[in-house]
Amino acid sequence: MLSKNKLKYIRSLSQKKFRDQDEVFIAEGPKVVGDLMGKFPCLSLLGTSEYLSAHPHFDAKECIEINQKELEQLSALKSPRDVIAVFSQHRCLVDGLTDMGQSLTLALDDVQDPGNLGTIIRLADWYGIRHIYCSKHCADVFSSKVIQATMGAIARVEVHYVDLVDYVRSLPQCTAIYGTFLDGEDIYQKDLRQGGLVIMGNEGNGISDELKSLVNSKLYIPNYPIGTPTSESLNVAVATAITCAEFRRQSLYSLS
Repeated sequence: MLSKNKLKYIRSLSQKKFRDQDEVFIAEGPKVVGDLMGKFPCLSLLGTSEYLSAHPHFDAKECIEINQKELEQLSALKSPRDVIAVFSQHRCLVDGLTDMGQSLTLALDDVQDPGNLGTIIRLADWYGIRHIYCSKHCADVFSSKVIQATMGAIARVEVHYVDLVDYVRSLPQCTAIYGTFLDGEDIYQKDLRQGGLVIMGNEGNGISDELKSLVNSKLYIPNYPIGTPTSESLNVAVATAITCAEFRRQSLYSLS
């Protein structure tokens, strides 16, 4: 049975200060909750009787049966389905994460829209990128909007919050550091290394001047037809998708 205190507590987790206080986050829906099981410790699993009966193997500290009305009271979604869960922010041990020096890694400079951050995490998962380094002013990865936008990809991609300038400066000098700019080299003509760091900038301001000075390989995503008037820039998640796709294309098919 769902108590008033439990209802109040879970609804309070929509605020970052309460999530951080207990180091927890909320996930909703069968797909996201299912993907996160075993990747983050589940503290509370609240589901309909049908859902709980269908998933007796899920390991949670507590399971609470709720009805659709209670689910709607708990949920941040317009059309909640079946289950909501409270997870610890502390990731369980994950095998198979690759070394940054031998792989492609993303860095996000003040990406503030939760939908963009969640989508970029999902893109990273699709393209086999296992680490994302975020500046401290990026959106909170544990907000409900980000978690839902990842569609479970947060289970396989590690997100780190760092002083991004200090982090980039700490990398070996031989590290390829990429960024997208209007004055960069055509990404489709550039011979891209397989390892390195790709920095994506803020939605309105792009990559900060401090980080810009650390980029040693500037990339440009050309519009079509080249040189015609067009939108000022691409959405950061869209630009990330194009950039990652070109890196992976070149890893599969050599440039002619």
